Amino acid sequence: MKLLSASILAAALLAGCGGMSTKTAGAPDTPTRTADGVLVGPNGMTLYTFARDTANAGTSACNGQCATNWPPLGVADAAKPMGGYTIVVREDGKKQWAYKGWPLYYWAKDTKAGDKTGDGVANGAWKVARP
Repeated sequence: MKLLSASILAAALLAGCGGMSTKTAGAPDTPTRTADGVLVGPNGMTLYTFARDTANAGTSACNGQCATNWPPLGVADAAKPMGGYTIVVREDGKKQWAYKGWPLYYWAKDTKAGDKTGDGVANGAWKVARP
């Protein structure tokens, strides 16, 4: 009876976790996903690229107040580069995801998933990130 109860409990716990991951069986977790043709972060918010960055440079040109307005897509300590995703080291030593060599940022003025109010800001220097 104890074995049956433990099996039922384990099945219930696993069923409750079923909707928590967007990972495809056998595929690595990626730092972004695509929604409406643009890259979005784990929080569902639109991601952007900055024209003043240099692709594949391994650094970000957006620091200080710029990074307050355009928060970088941070990297978990255990994360590793995968596919088109690389990791850049910022001026402050923190790590940031890049896609196809371009560092990825959020826009502080986007308030909900699907907002793209940062597209074209600063005379077009900021663009939505596309897969």
